[in-house]
Amino acid sequence: MAGPTTRVLALLELLQARGQLSGAEIAERLGVDRRTVRRYITVLEDLGIPVTTEQGRYGGYRLVPGFKLPPLMFTESEVRVITLALLAVREHNLLEDDVALASVHAKLERVMPANLKAQVQAMDNTIQLIPSRRASNHHQLLELTQATQTCEMVDMIYRSPQGETMQRRFDPYGLVFWAGNWYVGGFCHLRQALRSFRLDRLSDITRAEERFVRPASFDAARHLQESLYKATWRFPVSVLLYTDMNSVTDYMITATTCTSDMEGMFEQQENGVLMTTSTDSYHWFAWWLAQLPFGFVIQSPDELKAALNKHIQRLLLAV
Repeated sequence: MAGPTTRVLALLELLQARGQLSGAEIAERLGVDRRTVRRYITVLEDLGIPVTTEQGRYGGYRLVPGFKLPPLMFTESEVRVITLALLAVREHNLLEDDVALASVHAKLERVMPANLKAQVQAMDNTIQLIPSRRASNHHQLLELTQATQTCEMVDMIYRSPQGETMQRRFDPYGLVFWAGNWYVGGFCHLRQALRSFRLDRLSDITRAEERFVRPASFDAARHLQESLYKATWRFPVSVLLYTDMNSVTDYMITATTCTSDMEGMFEQQENGVLMTTSTDSYHWFAWWLAQLPFGFVIQSPDELKAALNKHIQRLLLAV
């Protein structure tokens, strides 16, 4: 539960953002009574922040016009959020601008009280994130972010996992960072359907003069999950899982964050659940099967059986 100091700071932010607020509005937003609001106003005045009070039906509280607030005032929770966010941006190379990151960090430390500055320094010294080794997608990210905000179509070159390249016109609806990669979701004019593309497979991105209307219901993260689940890869596989449909569903949701309809991939049978899907790598799929918490038997193809045998032999050599 937020304490009095946090609420006083929240009141200051409200007055700065909203201009004028009635006592009833402030009380509702802060979850306190109107007597407490008046006490908080007194605290602000004691801190040297001039607040004017206007009586009457349309009256309320507001900061004195022209008063300049301190540049930044943060609670301990806000400091932790900002510090972790900057750390993630730096370690994952989300933006190629070390100068800007260093500048933001220096500005934060300059305006923070000593106790909060010590917390930031402690977090910097004790928290580490394993940085991504993938190539940066800074240019693609910048172009697509701007195009998404302005609802501008883009022309781009897409390179498939097999190395084939193709010109695409695309309406970027939203961006997602997942499993170390940036993805953009939207409408592909070539396929006349919604698609998600990995940014490191895109090049020559240019914004077109035409604009689009983003669907209000579009969820970039959900569409990416559904796209990955429904994708058709080169090699079909069939595996019988020695379990029931409820166990399979629970595992897929918790282990892979897949929330899509899985009826097309799994079929309940008398002696288990038949999984029919596809993959681009037998070795990766064999590794994935080995992680399952229930037994299974590979029905096809033989290449997947060979990959699993190779994986098993490698593990046996380790012990």
